[in-house]
Amino acid sequence: MSKQLRLILGDQLNAGHSWYTEKSDEVLYVIAELHQETNYTRHHIQKICAFFAAMKAFAQALESAGHHVLHLTLDDTRDFASLPELLTHLFREHNIGHFAYQLPDEYRLRTQLAQFSDTLSVTSSVYDTEHFYLANEQLSSYFKPDKRHRLEHFYRKMRGEFNVLMVDGEPLGGQWNFDSDNRNKLKAADLADIPEPLVFANDVGDILARLKRHQVKTMGQADEHLLWPVNRVQAKSLLTFFCQYCLPSFGRFQDAMTGKLIELGEDRGWSLYHSRLSFAINAKILSPKVVVDAAIAAFEQSQGAISLAQIEGFVRQIIGWREFVRGIYWANMPKYAELNHLQATRSLPAWFWTGETKMRCLSHAITQSLTFAYAHHIQRLMVTGNFCLVAGIDPDQVDAWYLGIYIDAIEWVEMPNTRGMSQFADGGIVGSKAYAASGNYIKKMSDYCGDCAYKVTETVSESACPLNALYWHFMQQHHTQFASNPRTKMVYSNWLKKSDEDKQAVLTRAQYLLDHIEQL
Repeated sequence: MSKQLRLILGDQLNAGHSWYTEKSDEVLYVIAELHQETNYTRHHIQKICAFFAAMKAFAQALESAGHHVLHLTLDDTRDFASLPELLTHLFREHNIGHFAYQLPDEYRLRTQLAQFSDTLSVTSSVYDTEHFYLANEQLSSYFKPDKRHRLEHFYRKMRGEFNVLMVDGEPLGGQWNFDSDNRNKLKAADLADIPEPLVFANDVGDILARLKRHQVKTMGQADEHLLWPVNRVQAKSLLTFFCQYCLPSFGRFQDAMTGKLIELGEDRGWSLYHSRLSFAINAKILSPKVVVDAAIAAFEQSQGAISLAQIEGFVRQIIGWREFVRGIYWANMPKYAELNHLQATRSLPAWFWTGETKMRCLSHAITQSLTFAYAHHIQRLMVTGNFCLVAGIDPDQVDAWYLGIYIDAIEWVEMPNTRGMSQFADGGIVGSKAYAASGNYIKKMSDYCGDCAYKVTETVSESACPLNALYWHFMQQHHTQFASNPRTKMVYSNWLKKSDEDKQAVLTRAQYLLDHIEQL
C-alpha cells in the first residue's frame, strides 16, 4: 500500500471527521503554517496567533490519539512560497503515493488545490469537511447564481429539514421569528448584570516571536497570553459559559451597544451577551450542530429562565444566517468578489487602522476591533459597515479590512456579510435593501452619542453627527435604485418634503464631510 498524505488546513480542525475513526501507519497528516496564508491579506495579529495555536493543539491531539502527524511552522515552510510547492516537496520526502484533502471553504484555496491535484502523477481524493448542516453537494439545490435569496425562507426550510425548535412540523411557540422582541437597548440599570467574559490565557509567545522573525505584517495588538479558545476543551467550556450566563439575555440585547462598561481597564462592553464562539466554529473546533444542540438543551432545562425569543435568535444566527451566507458565497464565486453595484470608489480612511476619529461609535467599534480582533454583528453592520456604505467606500477595501481584522473572518463568511449585507455591492443578492442609517439608529441602540464630540440631533451644523448628512447624501445619490423599494419609500417621502434650500444645505454638508473624511 502506498503512503497517503492527508492535508489539514488551519480552519479544518474537526476532531469528529471520519478520517480519524481509524489509525494507519500508512497515513501521514500534515498541518502547516504557511507564508501564503499570512500574507494574502493583512491579518490581525491575534487572528494569526489563534489559528497557529489551534493548529498546534489539534496536531498534538491527533498525535496523542495515535495518528502520524507532521506539524510544520513558518520556520519549516519558509522556503516554500505556496502550498503546492510545499506539498510537492513532502511527496518526494515521504514517498507519497496518494494525496487526500478536505474541500477548502475559500474559493482561492479550493481552486489552488484542485489545479494542483490535476497536475499530480499520484492519485488524489477529496472529502467533505463534515462540518456544516448542509453538505457541499447540497448547496446547489438551495442556491442559484445571480439570484436574490432571502434568509427567512431559507431559515424556515432549515428548521423544518433538521427538526430544530419544531413541534409536529410547526415552529415551537407557533412563530418562526422573534426578531422584533430582540432589539432592546442597554439601559444604565442593565449594565451591572452583564457577565464578565470568560477568557483564556494561551501562551503564544513563541508564535509572536516567529511572526516577528518572519516579518509578517499584521494589525491590531496582542500579548503573550491569547484570550481566545484554541482547543476543543476550551471551546466547549466557552459554550457552557454562554449557555449558562449569556443565553438568558442574548436575544434581548443582541443588537445593543455600549461604551460605558470600562472597569479596571477591561471593557466588558466588548463581549456583552454574545457567545464569542465564531472563531471556534469557523475553525471547526466545534461543529454548529454541537453548539445548537447545547443551546437548545440549556433552553429546555432552564425552566423558563431562557425564553423562546432568546434561543430562537441564537439558532437563527447559526442554522440560518451562517449556512445562508455560505450558500450565497459558493453560488456566486468568483464573480461575487468583483461586484460593486453602487460603484463605490472612495478610499478607506486611515483612522480605520487606528480608531482615531471624533465619532464615538466608530472610534469605539474600531478600537475594540483592534484590541480584541472582535466586534459583534451590529457593530460590524451598523457602525463600521454603515459608515463605509454611506461614505461610498470601495468594497474591495472594505472586504480586505473586515477579512483581516476579525478573529473569525474567513472569506466564505466574511464576503457575503460585507460586500452583500453591509455594502449592497451585490445589488440585493443577500439583502432586500441597503442597510444605511443616520445617527438616530446609533442613538436608538447604544449609549455612544452622549459621549460624542458630534451632536446626533443636528444635520448641517459644524458639530452635527456626520452620519446624518452622509445618510441623506447616500439616499439622494442612489434614489433611482431605492426610491421604489417598499422598505425605503417613506425615507424618500420625508426627503421630498424638505425645501430645496434645506436639501442643498444637507448635500453641501455631506460633500464637505467626504472631502475632509480623514479629519472626521
